[in-house]
Amino acid sequence: MTTATHPTPPSPFAAPPILLKIGGNDIDDPDFLRNLAAYVAALDRPAVIVHGGGKEIGQLQTALGIVPQWVDGLRVTDEATLTVVEMVLCGSVNKRLVRQLIAAGVEAQGLSGTDRGLLRGVRLQHPGGDLGRVGTITAVRADVLLGLLAAGVIPVIAPLALGDDGGAYNVNADHAAAAIAEAIGATRIVFLTNVSAVLVDGRPQPSLSAAQAQALIASGVISGGMIPKVQTALHAVALGIPQAVITDLAGLQSGGGTVFYGDASPLAATASAYNAASASAAAR
Repeated sequence: MTTATHPTPPSPFAAPPILLKIGGNDIDDPDFLRNLAAYVAALDRPAVIVHGGGKEIGQLQTALGIVPQWVDGLRVTDEATLTVVEMVLCGSVNKRLVRQLIAAGVEAQGLSGTDRGLLRGVRLQHPGGDLGRVGTITAVRADVLLGLLAAGVIPVIAPLALGDDGGAYNVNADHAAAAIAEAIGATRIVFLTNVSAVLVDGRPQPSLSAAQAQALIASGVISGGMIPKVQTALHAVALGIPQAVITDLAGLQSGGGTVFYGDASPLAATASAYNAASASAAAR
């Protein structure tokens, strides 16, 4: 659970904000970016965007002769790698995304999590070994983000956090997105990835409760690379975010994807409202 040192101000918006987490697989595809920007431009509510960029970080590491190292799927981040992470996430990826949004008529501003102390973090301790400058978030300045949203600006955030020592930490983008969504009171977090929805017996599932999803993982129906995706969505729901969605860009545009919700959520019977809202935005 994120420890917020800056209380979340009351939301000034008629509709609560949503959070879009953009994975790194397609963020270098011009067509993907143009279509995503068009979708964001048509939204009828404020949004915050958090992006990854792991593929391009790996490419630049290789070009610079840095051998990527991993511990349980987490990138070991020594000082040289941290420099690469900042170059890619805060530089090329963030600005590429902001340019496309502005070209589509969106008032977008790129930010690193270190800017204005937006994200605060501490070193992540891992039983598998020393991860270097990999962090976990301890606080989010919701006031900064809500201020930008109130001014009609969509923040586009690179997932780094500021440490007490003045240095930066490389933070898992999914976890950064969930922490930010919790802090700003978002009612929905969308994890935009390379799968359209969770499939059960070959059929896309429009919605799953946390208990249903855990049972499908335990039974092996949800398996392989889908497990971490679903666990990420469940982590967001566990933080109290009413809805977490896994989908791809086509699913986002059409109102598809799988909506996850907490077992006690009042939205359990109305998870399909997300699909209708997304389809409406895509039709504009």
